[in-house]
Amino acid sequence: MKINYLKINEFGKLKNKEIKLKNNINLIYGKNEAGKTTLLKFISSMFYGVSKNKNGKEISDFDKYKPWKGEDFSGKIQYELDNKEKYEVFREFSKKNPKIYNDKLEDISKNFNIDKTKGNQFFYDQTKIDEILFLSTNLVEQNNVVLDNNSQNILTQKIANILSSGEDNISYKKVMNNLSKKLLEEVGTERSVDRPLNKAMDELKELKNLMEELNNSKEKNNELKIKKEEISEELNNIEKEIEILKEIKLIKENEEKENEKININNNIKNEFNEKINNLKNKININNKNENKKIKENKLNIFNIIFLVLLIVLNILINFIELSNYFQNSIIFVTVVYLLINLIIYFNLKIKNKKINKKENIEKIKIEKEIEILEENKKNKEQEIEKLKKDLIENNNTKLKEIKNKYRDVINEKDLINLFNQNLNKLNHDLEYMNKTYNNKRIELNSINIEEKNSNEKLDKKIEYEERIKYLEEKIKELHSLEMSINIAKETLEEAYDEIKNNITPKFTKNLSLLIEKISNGKYKNANFDADKGLIIEKEDGEYINCSNLSLGTIDQLYLALRLSSMNEISEEKMPIILDEAFAYFDNQRLENILNFISNNYNDNQVIIFTCSNREKEILDKLNIDYNLINL
Repeated sequence: MKINYLKINEFGKLKNKEIKLKNNINLIYGKNEAGKTTLLKFISSMFYGVSKNKNGKEISDFDKYKPWKGEDFSGKIQYELDNKEKYEVFREFSKKNPKIYNDKLEDISKNFNIDKTKGNQFFYDQTKIDEILFLSTNLVEQNNVVLDNNSQNILTQKIANILSSGEDNISYKKVMNNLSKKLLEEVGTERSVDRPLNKAMDELKELKNLMEELNNSKEKNNELKIKKEEISEELNNIEKEIEILKEIKLIKENEEKENEKININNNIKNEFNEKINNLKNKININNKNENKKIKENKLNIFNIIFLVLLIVLNILINFIELSNYFQNSIIFVTVVYLLINLIIYFNLKIKNKKINKKENIEKIKIEKEIEILEENKKNKEQEIEKLKKDLIENNNTKLKEIKNKYRDVINEKDLINLFNQNLNKLNHDLEYMNKTYNNKRIELNSINIEEKNSNEKLDKKIEYEERIKYLEEKIKELHSLEMSINIAKETLEEAYDEIKNNITPKFTKNLSLLIEKISNGKYKNANFDADKGLIIEKEDGEYINCSNLSLGTIDQLYLALRLSSMNEISEEKMPIILDEAFAYFDNQRLENILNFISNNYNDNQVIIFTCSNREKEILDKLNIDYNLINL
């Protein structure tokens, strides 16, 4: 396959660029940041499109290379396959699918497979190389001769497939694993569980056990029937007991409500009684105060008597010879004292009269209130008596109804005992009976299911016999399939050994010759291990992993591995695209590799991207023809 022409409308920093490539070596020169890496990405994007996923990067390739201005994010590529068929691809990178034309400019885009995620798979259909494999073999980016882990894994798998099966897309291990998986999933083993063979054998065993059980099913059904009748009778009795408890519970709940009413009325009656007592106490206090006033009045009368005695004394002094001054003084004191007591007496008289009048009015009022309260108290007492009487009558009536209704279920003594229980005990008994009822229902349901299953088994005896025959045939078929898969695995293993003995030595020999030429004879024998990677023989005969060598040597060896694997992964002679791939090569190594590529890859187009003149100088020195393109 050869790329003939590139037209870049806008892609990253490249714009309105046309590049013509030739068959053999094409040397694309440009200083750093001139757009070499962008052109490289343009080539792979024309074949596979530009991803909008970041894939662990800070920005996706689509956003990285989309022009900041303008909308002509597109380009064209013309290439020719080894069978001389020419194609032209135009791609608008904002669209998933490109337009593909043949050499007659006929649109053949629909002739290729379309992947819902990746778009048109034209290039994979033509070369059998996907994007990851393309990047890990044909296209070697700057400072990336040594493959990253992901690319190494893909290339390793491809090479391992070739070495084991002869085809890059057929893995011996995968085929063997698939056969083992098919054996496990479609047949099963003695150790497996829930596989076709295990299921069939388990089912067959179960059916045979069922057939043995059918002989005893009739007798067992009779036992189940008797047990079912017993439980049904128990359930009937429990139902009636629950009904009795519920009715008594309702009576007790009503009794609590009525007792609550009685208690409320009793509280009201007590409040009336308390008020009456308080009012009576108030009257008694007022009476005590009245008696006190009378004593005070008596005290005033004593004062008057004392005054009378003073007056008598005044009269007597007339008969006794005393001084006028003394006589006048006694008379004055007597008169003044008399006047004062008279004033006090009359003031008290008036005041007591007013107070007595007020207290009499209040007393009448209190006595009236007491009378009303006594009447209310009496009414409440009558109401309480009526509630008690009605409650007793109602309970007796309900009890009598229950007794008549459940005469055949419970005797009078047990009924009275139940009736005498408190509400908490009734609730507890009711809960217990409900649990007992539910457990009996579950037990009855289990018996019904068991009886139904037993009857179904009896009804399906013929069906079981037919199923047993079918399973026995199926087990034979599964054993036959197991034998076929094991034969296929044995045959594949023999073929693997044969291919390994033929293809592996050839690949190893070619790789060794390639490494010997590139390293100028320093390393001769090389081998590729699917687990360890590239193994090299040192000059002293020791085999080591190439990762232990110098960076320039590793570049040489992995480039040799890529070049060696290119011819194995596709029937097309794919272009060799190198972007600053010789950064760690000294001049001698660079001369060796360029001379080797020129002499051994005449059928492959070679595209070398560089920012130095080393490649040009060595190609001129070796007199190797090349096509120089300046960016």
